[in-house]
Amino acid sequence: MKNNEPVIAVRGLTKRFGDFTAVDGISFEVGRGEIFGFLGANGAGKTTAMRMLCGLSRPTAGEGVVAGCDIASDYEGIKRRIGYMSQRFSLYTCLTVTENLRLFATIYGLGSKEFSIRSAELYRWLGMEPMKDSLVGSLPVGWKQKLAFAAATIHRPEIVFLDEPTGGVDPVTRRKFWELIYKAASDGMTVFVTTHYLDEAEYCDRVSIMVDGRVKALDSPRNLKARYGAETMDEVFRIVAKEAQRTD
Repeated sequence: MKNNEPVIAVRGLTKRFGDFTAVDGISFEVGRGEIFGFLGANGAGKTTAMRMLCGLSRPTAGEGVVAGCDIASDYEGIKRRIGYMSQRFSLYTCLTVTENLRLFATIYGLGSKEFSIRSAELYRWLGMEPMKDSLVGSLPVGWKQKLAFAAATIHRPEIVFLDEPTGGVDPVTRRKFWELIYKAASDGMTVFVTTHYLDEAEYCDRVSIMVDGRVKALDSPRNLKARYGAETMDEVFRIVAKEAQRTD
């Protein structure tokens, strides 16, 4: 953990849908500037948990604070302080790079002057200056990912939630995307990331593994591998999740 001050803190967080308990009393904290991996097989409850943390779903029980906002009541406060990148490409392919960034900047409440300064920073950082007037639909997948990350962080959120951001891309593009994650974290942004690539769990400061709605393991990759006598996080995951009852 990069900082002892938690920017995410949940206690007994629970979500039920009728008789089905999707998230069952989970508790954890995430520190400022930490890269926190949130792992789980299909049906484990990680997407439902993330939706509650992002202010998109009301908890059934428990409590939580994200970037100083109560997740049970201050939905708008959360949305202003976080960024979110979905696993499906969500930008507008018929608009240019700049038009997409301006749209998201407007949504997040940035004024014209602040947008000009921030977009210029992002272009330099991502090396996208030559393509700022290109239609997004014409960009290679790796550049689209960079742009999606830029759109999610243009307002300098305290936390960015990344939902399987590297799904379906080649290993080189995945590695380059993780360089963006490291840079954001080094600048003090907290990164909360889900991934089904277990090798990417090795890049996180800490990893949580959910099984059937509960957090079954939570520690640094190094400590988890030592605890379970495993050489890789893939082995750790298989050990922890082997008794899972949910399959979808």
